Amino acid sequence: MNETTTTQQNNAPKTIVIAGGGTAGWMAASLMHHRWAKFGTHICLVESPSIGIIGVGEGSTPTLKRFFDDLHISEQEWMPECNATYKVNIEFAGWSPQSGIEAYSHPFLSQVDTFSEPHFFTNCLTRRHGVSVNTTPSDFFLNGWLAKHQHDPVAAPTFPFAVEYGYHFDSALLGQFLAKRASQLGVKHIQANIEHVELTKQGNISHLVLDNGEQVQGDFFVDCTGFDALLMQKHLKQGFTPFKDNLFNDAAIAIPSASLTDFSPQTKATALSNGWAWQIPLQHRTGNGYVYSSSFINKEDAEKELRQHLGMLDADVQARHLKMNVGQIEKHWHQNCLAIGLSQGFIEPLEATALHLTQISIEMFMDEFEDGHFSDQYQSRFNQAMAERYERVRDYIVAHYKLNTRQDSDYWRENRDNMKLSDSLLQLLTVWYERGDLRQEIYRQGLQMHFGVSSWHCLLAGYGAFPSLRPDDLTVADQFEEHKLAEMFKGCLLNFK
Repeated sequence: MNETTTTQQNNAPKTIVIAGGGTAGWMAASLMHHRWAKFGTHICLVESPSIGIIGVGEGSTPTLKRFFDDLHISEQEWMPECNATYKVNIEFAGWSPQSGIEAYSHPFLSQVDTFSEPHFFTNCLTRRHGVSVNTTPSDFFLNGWLAKHQHDPVAAPTFPFAVEYGYHFDSALLGQFLAKRASQLGVKHIQANIEHVELTKQGNISHLVLDNGEQVQGDFFVDCTGFDALLMQKHLKQGFTPFKDNLFNDAAIAIPSASLTDFSPQTKATALSNGWAWQIPLQHRTGNGYVYSSSFINKEDAEKELRQHLGMLDADVQARHLKMNVGQIEKHWHQNCLAIGLSQGFIEPLEATALHLTQISIEMFMDEFEDGHFSDQYQSRFNQAMAERYERVRDYIVAHYKLNTRQDSDYWRENRDNMKLSDSLLQLLTVWYERGDLRQEIYRQGLQMHFGVSSWHCLLAGYGAFPSLRPDDLTVADQFEEHKLAEMFKGCLLNFK
């Protein structure tokens, strides 16, 4: 054992107490136990038996695959338990009707796309100069083709390229799966309500007082109590920064329907009058919902609109109404407490960022905590990095609303007219419309770790954010045709079921 490992083992917290379960709590418990059990750290999770989990269909980004890979959990083990399906793409329908584009796709980027991605960028630049070429995002990426042809992303062994993909799953079942597995590995699971949080004179959390009289002592605490943020906001008095000035949505409705017999491995986001509807295909049912702004439509009319959209006006299926607290906490790590999941912040469900940010937060915290020999040495650096991530993810989501071309409601018009944009987003849009190098600007700002070059091109091209075509008959080579990309991807499809 080297000196660094010995120091870490000596400094590692003896007990980490996680307040709250659900997907966020059990992800934190699983990752921390997996990494720090070797240091003698014990994980204890306190979960209220009276607080239910919504259990709507949820989608992920490809980072979730890394989560399962790191824990050595196979897809054959967890996917059937959670009624999970594959996800390679998000399809956006009806967001930019004035551009003539009914729907566009944002595929996850895979290794083979290194051959086609530069040609997509070139065609987008050509089109920004007013010349007609193919700028349909799904045509330039493998996962776009997999979605169109309803192929799962698991390739034959003969396919030599790595394929990136995410999942759809029942969030309640995933929490239960992780809880069972973590408990079997030694994570202590207490089912009780937290009645009080006791602090030390220095302002750290000392212990939790439960409704059964038990006191749960800990060296470090993780707040996974959802929007309540019981530890961080109510007891450690951390403030919350809302994002309502440019993200209007604050409510959602979830209504399940029967499973689809014929579906693509993708999430569908369809624009409605005052927000958008999700469709997430699971093995046993379809997850549906409407994310909307209560400032523009009341919950009764929103539910009626969703039921009409689903063809379920007369269906005897109960709707679940949810409130969303969109924004982020002032400090994600404060004193001896870390906020994870909804207690740290939330950027509405579009683009499936919630679970992605949860996982990234846990992983980044573990790196910083361990590198600092389990002290608060890198606390400020972590908080700054997390705040930046939330801000930059917000920019990408805000752009979906800013760029819309709908005319059917004040909601969409006010989103389009809203100028409360960050300098970062304004610079990106300026570079795009002035025909500059968007890739160079993204790297200049250091944004590639958030939503990268391909994602921004998919969004801007997908919305048809281009000038009018040139009046002359200037001909420029279409990179999609010239490099025979359709033939390349059709050959790739032969390796998938």
